[in-house]
Amino acid sequence: MRFLRKFLPEVTIVDYSPQQEGKVFFGAWVEIENDAGEIMNFRIVGPEEIYGGSKGYISIDSPMARALLKKEVDDEFSVTTPDGEKEWFINSIEYEKEPPSN
Repeated sequence: MRFLRKFLPEVTIVDYSPQQEGKVFFGAWVEIENDAGEIMNFRIVGPEEIYGGSKGYISIDSPMARALLKKEVDDEFSVTTPDGEKEWFINSIEYEKEPPSN
């Protein structure tokens, strides 16, 4: 309760902007793929939104989200992980309330 009392007055709703279209920003559903064909789908959200069983969400503060910001469909990007650099390719970017269908 203490956390919520402090947190709620600072909450801001981030609305979709047409200027975001085609690039990865906060709130985007993103599908990425690596050379091995592994596909991941997730939404970039605030760190407070990933708790409580919210599957398919990653924090805007995560290395993956940071590497994705401002990228476009068909861009390749790399992420530093404990196992070293990993290369990914962006398949799709969507701004909607539900995850994109496969």
